[in-house]
Amino acid sequence: MPTSHGQAEEVTADVDSLISWLLENDENLDNIPFARVVEATSGHQVLPVIKNDAIDSQMLQLVSSALKACLAQVEVPEHPIHQVGRVNEISRYIEDILFVELNRSEGYTCTIPVNASGDLQRSGYPDLRFEHVESGRVFYIDPKIYKSESERSSFRTFYFEPKDETNKILDDASHLILGIAHAGKVDELWQLSSWQIIDLVAFKVQLKAEFQASNRDLYHEDAVLGKSNN
Repeated sequence: MPTSHGQAEEVTADVDSLISWLLENDENLDNIPFARVVEATSGHQVLPVIKNDAIDSQMLQLVSSALKACLAQVEVPEHPIHQVGRVNEISRYIEDILFVELNRSEGYTCTIPVNASGDLQRSGYPDLRFEHVESGRVFYIDPKIYKSESERSSFRTFYFEPKDETNKILDDASHLILGIAHAGKVDELWQLSSWQIIDLVAFKVQLKAEFQASNRDLYHEDAVLGKSNN
């Protein structure tokens, strides 16, 4: 449907206001509570893990046991994880192992979260949904592989892109990062050396504005001023 002149003017005004706001705020918003972002975008709360609560304590213990079992499995030289060359490619193996391990306990279930449209979705945050069935208590779990001793690095490693239809946060729940440290490859075997369970209840995030385009947008025929003959 063609855009009317009035609509075009309104869009232009909105863009101008957005750019002015970004310039005034140095294109960044820092120290935003992740819990506020989740509540604003999903309508659900980020709950703390209460260590002296019986259910929370048991769920946390099961997550710890699953991580121990995971690292023990990938120590085996024949495990297919050692066939991949890039560290980004091993995350899926870790996720699959944790999925199996967390489903071993009676009364608990681990699933790939569905999104707000009801579709099963592997991509995007979070990766796993772990539930104590009787109480309905939920942990959202996101495994992350990071280089050993890089905990103080400022390189961005956490991304959350909220969208209405693909939102995967559909419960009031605790949100956990399972950080698994790697020390690279030794004798062609990945060295997964240690793990940490991180509670995101007090986690702070940053929003960085970035104007993007694809090659399809960039190399548009109407914009070509000249090209080679070959």
